[in-house]
Amino acid sequence: MATQSPFPFLDGLLDKLGSGLQPPAWLVDEVQQRAVLFLNHVLMQEKEARDRLVRQQGRVVLVQWRSVLIKLAATPAGLLERAGLDAAADLTLTVTESSPLGLAQAALRGDKPAVRIEGDVQLAAEVNWLVDHVRWDAEEDLSRLIGDAPAHTLGQVARRGAEALRQFVAARVARPAASPPGPGQAHP
Repeated sequence: MATQSPFPFLDGLLDKLGSGLQPPAWLVDEVQQRAVLFLNHVLMQEKEARDRLVRQQGRVVLVQWRSVLIKLAATPAGLLERAGLDAAADLTLTVTESSPLGLAQAALRGDKPAVRIEGDVQLAAEVNWLVDHVRWDAEEDLSRLIGDAPAHTLGQVARRGAEALRQFVAARVARPAASPPGPGQAHP
């Protein structure tokens, strides 16, 4: 059963803003380029992930959400590169949740978004393995800048903050949104 947002007005506002505003092409291009650089940075830390991508060399995955799309291709080095818009996709992954607020809530809960998958089954299995097993070790990257002990401390603080935020969101979403407090009842 789908949980209703406790802030339906905000959800509608984000949908209206998202559909009415389109970022300039140069900004979309730059964000996509930075996303590929970040993904490759994470992949460089995982030999097994690179080995799996080498086996999928040249295969193209189209990822889309609403009007946003990116085509990624596996390189001979086991990394990713942007494929041309005219490249035929071997696998299409379409995020079915259209609400930005819904996606953010799912991310805060630690849930994967609902995705419609079309195309090559083996490539889909490899992408699923990557999603399930490859993680960014932000603490390791931070330790290169500020040292191990401060990076570990900041990592602990960030994990505690993220857990508190998840618990807060879970408590708000679990509460029935349709039953406002009656007379004499306090708001939580």
